[in-house]
Amino acid sequence: MASERWPTELRLAKDKRSLHIAFDDGTAFDLPAEYLRVSSPSAEVQGHSPAERKTVPGKREVTIIGVEPVGNYAVKLVFDDLHDTGIYGWDYLYRLGAEQGDKWQGYLDELAAKGLSRDRVR
Repeated sequence: MASERWPTELRLAKDKRSLHIAFDDGTAFDLPAEYLRVSSPSAEVQGHSPAERKTVPGKREVTIIGVEPVGNYAVKLVFDDLHDTGIYGWDYLYRLGAEQGDKWQGYLDELAAKGLSRDRVR
């Protein structure tokens, strides 16, 4: 299936805490590493059905250590916690950017409801 969105720029911030992505419709987003990690499209995070989706705590300080192309339709992000199984398609990245406010608030609400924290347990 062809992507409806096409990236014109993809850049990892120097501090590795965000990914900048611009699209051919002029829209651009700066997506925090933590947000990308907890929203990973991997089966490890999303499960195989909505009921299996996991709330991932403790990723406030996560960074992106690798951005690897997957064909011409996606990138694989590698995080410093060694999570690397999510394939982020262009449409998925666009949706994460466009819906960031609501998705992030939903994540924070899930953490609170489950008594979890954004901070890593030491």
